[in-house]
Amino acid sequence: MKEIVIGSEIGRREGSSPATEKAASPSPPDTLVERMKDFGQQDAFAYWDELSPEERDLLVKDIQSLDLPRMDRIIRCSLGSQGLPLPAIEPVPESCVSTVEARTLEDRERWWKRGLKAISEGKLAVVLLSGGQGTRLGSSDPKGCFNIGLPSGKSLFQLQAERILCVQRLAAQFTDAALSPIHWYIMTSPFTDDATRKFFESHKYFGLEADQVTFFQQGTIPCISRDGRFIMETPYKVAKAPDGNGGLYSALKSSKLLEDMAMRGVRYVDCYGVDNVRVADPTFLGYFIDKGVSAAAKVVRKAYPQEKVGVFVQRGRGGPLTVVEYSEMDPSVSSEINQITGRLRYCWSNVCLHMFTLDFLNQVANGLEKDSIYHLAEKKIPSVTDYTMGLKLEQFIFDAFAYSPSTALFEVLREEEFAPVKNANGASYDTPDSARLMLLRLHSRWVVAAGGFLTHSVPLYLTGVEISPLCSYGGENLEAICRGRTFHAPSEITF
Repeated sequence: MKEIVIGSEIGRREGSSPATEKAASPSPPDTLVERMKDFGQQDAFAYWDELSPEERDLLVKDIQSLDLPRMDRIIRCSLGSQGLPLPAIEPVPESCVSTVEARTLEDRERWWKRGLKAISEGKLAVVLLSGGQGTRLGSSDPKGCFNIGLPSGKSLFQLQAERILCVQRLAAQFTDAALSPIHWYIMTSPFTDDATRKFFESHKYFGLEADQVTFFQQGTIPCISRDGRFIMETPYKVAKAPDGNGGLYSALKSSKLLEDMAMRGVRYVDCYGVDNVRVADPTFLGYFIDKGVSAAAKVVRKAYPQEKVGVFVQRGRGGPLTVVEYSEMDPSVSSEINQITGRLRYCWSNVCLHMFTLDFLNQVANGLEKDSIYHLAEKKIPSVTDYTMGLKLEQFIFDAFAYSPSTALFEVLREEEFAPVKNANGASYDTPDSARLMLLRLHSRWVVAAGGFLTHSVPLYLTGVEISPLCSYGGENLEAICRGRTFHAPSEITF
């Protein structure tokens, strides 16, 4: 990294004098200054002479908290990777995808039973990516605290917790064995950790055992200028940002949670985003085990060529499956049609529902750390001078797939499993209203399929019924509750 030499004028604000600066000693610790010079980051001391003793102490502690060799390696590798050619993309081979239409009833039943068996044996853990706030939804709370307006008023966290409770019960009933708790690992960020823990405590973990839930924080990484220097948020604090949802891998490793999973007998790990509520899906788990692969992902068919979703591709003929963001694909490539299937050639959208073996997660954690290549995003960064344009460094959850020797994709229907909550109501897509309506319509179909009837005071396409996850995971076992009964929409159906 280019070294920036700091002269005697560095740090002098307008109106200060050499006499004032001279009286402002002592200097920062020599060893720390030399260490920062080694990595070209001595500008962090630019305002030293103007800081109070307390602020100087804060600055020293802030810098000492950084793993400088690691930060330097990440910055150099990430900046150096820009512009390097990547292998050409190819469509995902048909053999790598289980499509809905090709799936038989026998397949689904076999995978469901195999998944339940593995769950009953304690082989599944679930990991929730919950580092984000509901900022775009008009809330500063963790996104999982958000209530999308269901009749029950349940938060996203509660819906997921109750689905875990349901799957545990189903697995115990299927194997006629004692209930085996599914351990839930929840990755927070410095901005959501305290609020998330308090939310769970105040709701008594939604019926789960407290020791069944483990919280851990993703890391942060300094924001940098285009030439790799740290941006200062204040004269005594380096600007930092969360390291992306792909920070999961280094966080699991540094928190020794991969070892924790191994001690619990876990072999498979379900990783998912906070607005996905179909967690610990036995059918998906059974499919994953059946295929014998290192990684798998649920996918939905891309709705139209320019839909703003990342898609799975193959990197080079015979290469690994990876995800390419919509902004990185040429529109003409996004629009190409497979003349045999009639689908878009690049149609398998990533919806952040992933399954990994624990062995593979260990490999990924080591591989990503060794390569140290992060995605760069140009953003407005809070700085000493209000805001400045700079770079945030992030890894993404799907970066893992490039390391997988074998990956399988599992198609699901978007009207059953893909209702992201990304924008406030009033936006044209991905809102709480659109997610709520999709879930109510799905559950209404379950009621009718189970022999129930619906009444409604508003058009049914605007409403529906909600079935508690404690009653049914995916529409099963509802006949005893619904057959011959009439339910008024909107309402929640419970035991």
